Amino acid sequence: MNQIPDKAQILQWITDNPTLTNKRDIAKAFGIKGAARIELKRVLKELEAEGHLQKRRKTYRDSDGLPPVTVLQILPPDEDGDQFALPMEWHGDGEPPRVLYVAEKGAMALKTGDRILGRLKAVKAEDHAYEARLIRRIGTNPHRILGIFRKSAEGGRIVPIDKGADKEWTVAPGATINAKDGELVEAEQSGPKGRMGLPRARVINRLGDPTAPRAVSLIAIHQHGIPDDFPDTVMAEADRARPAGLGKREDLRDIPLITIDPADARDKDDAVLAIPDDDPENPGGFILWVAIADVAHYVRPGSALDREARKRGNSTYFPDRVVPMLPDRLSGDLCSLHEDVPRACMAVRMKINADGEKIAHRFTRGLMQSAASLAYEEVQAAIDGNVTERTEPLLEGVIRPLYDAYAALKKAREVRQPLDLDLPERRIILNEDGKVDSIAFKDRLDAHKLIEEFMVLANVAAAEELNRLRRPLLFRVHEEPALDKLDALREVAGASGFTLAKGQVLQTRHLNGLLNAAAESEFAELINMSTLRSMTQAYYSPDNYGHFGLALRNYAHFTSPIRRYADLIVHRALILGHGWGDDGLSPDEIEILSETAKHISDTERRSMAAERDTTDRYLAAYLSERVGNEFGGRISGVTRFGVFVRLDETGADGLIPIRELGNEFFHHDPETQTLTGSQSGVEIELGQRVLVRLAEAVPVTGGLSLDLLELEGAKLPSGRGRGGNRRGKGPVRRKENKAKAKTAKAKRKVVRKRR
Repeated sequence: MNQIPDKAQILQWITDNPTLTNKRDIAKAFGIKGAARIELKRVLKELEAEGHLQKRRKTYRDSDGLPPVTVLQILPPDEDGDQFALPMEWHGDGEPPRVLYVAEKGAMALKTGDRILGRLKAVKAEDHAYEARLIRRIGTNPHRILGIFRKSAEGGRIVPIDKGADKEWTVAPGATINAKDGELVEAEQSGPKGRMGLPRARVINRLGDPTAPRAVSLIAIHQHGIPDDFPDTVMAEADRARPAGLGKREDLRDIPLITIDPADARDKDDAVLAIPDDDPENPGGFILWVAIADVAHYVRPGSALDREARKRGNSTYFPDRVVPMLPDRLSGDLCSLHEDVPRACMAVRMKINADGEKIAHRFTRGLMQSAASLAYEEVQAAIDGNVTERTEPLLEGVIRPLYDAYAALKKAREVRQPLDLDLPERRIILNEDGKVDSIAFKDRLDAHKLIEEFMVLANVAAAEELNRLRRPLLFRVHEEPALDKLDALREVAGASGFTLAKGQVLQTRHLNGLLNAAAESEFAELINMSTLRSMTQAYYSPDNYGHFGLALRNYAHFTSPIRRYADLIVHRALILGHGWGDDGLSPDEIEILSETAKHISDTERRSMAAERDTTDRYLAAYLSERVGNEFGGRISGVTRFGVFVRLDETGADGLIPIRELGNEFFHHDPETQTLTGSQSGVEIELGQRVLVRLAEAVPVTGGLSLDLLELEGAKLPSGRGRGGNRRGKGPVRRKENKAKAKTAKAKRKVVRKRR
């Protein structure tokens, strides 16, 4: 068929085949060959000019599309009883597409006129183009509590687990959803105080056994005092927000910026692009763009949203949920750089040379439109030769230049020598019941490293720009290790056969030399862990003390204002410095900048502790079904009360209590971090390989108790710990002279300190 189809036929094909929309696919579908392709190109151009299609590189798409998360207004039920919804955000021409509201089991009933935040899914149906599922109803934000349900003849009561809560809540017989006595439940306020003077509530979620994995993160949230309930004023303010228009912003919508995130990411706050520099004076160089969601446009200084965001300080991430810094309307919608949706942004255009050195940068406040939302894995697969329908059109023009620019940035990184720790990150995978299905170690793809290097460079540019403008900001500070921590690291390195030289100004390249020397040895994990423990904790400060770990003099957080308040401060400082609006850093904020820095440093540590406790509890719950099993591991800590062991399989840390090591007395040497048996001479130190038996796993506390079976492949002498065998190999002993020398050295240090 070499006959050119009419416009209606082309539009119908694109609607029915959204993944086959480049000119070649359309030509193939209608049998168009040879010179007839020129005529097809003309028709497509006309459709684009008429606004029916929008060209995106080599593909065409329907210009009338909705973002994946948006605000909807519920319409009256039709004659069949179906509820449709009207999208409140619409950028296309003509009437907005029809959206069918699909109520999930147990979801609240909605009435005509209700506004909801909905998650959309494109469908091919006769009378609608999308299906919407409820995230939450806008304008309703009842107070919620977490507690233990106590059943009674009158329904029941809820005893909050929050330490600060001194009052119980009453639950009517019909509002318990059959909760059992002793269950952990989530409830919301259902009315004013009842006859007994207690507030009334209705159970909205049964979480079962308080010790069960599904309840773990909720318990951590309450125990650490992490705010997870947005006040009504904050929700109302977020609900009133509307998409930013172009106005005085720089129009970046024609630049093919893309987002690269985890496959399950709900918010997308950064987009990137790399373009080979055509400047003859910069051969092999690149122009890099990093665009970040313009949260400052929606979260104004002193507003209810701002006060709540500052209070939270940051988002907190758990295996089964996120406690966001900002409400869904912002974090998952207006401030999320969804594909093909116009979004306000703060962007930096950076120029690097062939060696990855930044030679220029320019900041702007713009309006962008993401060309694609991709996952790390599919980007990596594309560059490795496994393209998909989504990545093939982007490979040469967008993805490959990103990797070429990353190759240049790696050269600059190798010169700078930031601390290069090799510490695998655990990923807890939950099943549908909220239980741990498996524990995996996350892959470190070049796609991950690429985004990290782009973000680091943008953060450096932000700090340098604000220094140039002489505007106050919050630096991300990481000071060099304390001398006593370095001495402890040298002890560990020396005991493992490596050297960390003294008498010189410590630089990260010295630590990298130690890490590289140990990389292929049995001590690699030990040296990495010990190096990490020697580091100080990073924090925020209005004063610049540099970033030791990254080997950078100027560093600020600019790239994640959706989830970090520090980044929002930096955005406002840039707005103030460039005169981009009245939503810049205010005099009141500048006055309390030191206080803000301390507060958000504390909230960051709070979140880290809650996340760590949750991980420990999930691991304990996972391993509770394997009590009595044997595991390989490595000693990760030595204390006077016992030995900590990191298990190979899961990365969980368990404790061998000192009483389980044997009947003899064990001398603890804090300087050398060892335990030495007074009778057997058995010496236990960091990094040794062990075989242990899991004696106890307590999900409520996250604690693991272990029995020591073998130390460096040798069974312990009979009576020296469980599982001992007199006929086995002898215990691992350190040479007596070496032990005496180290002990004497420790004593000399103690004497010097006392003087």
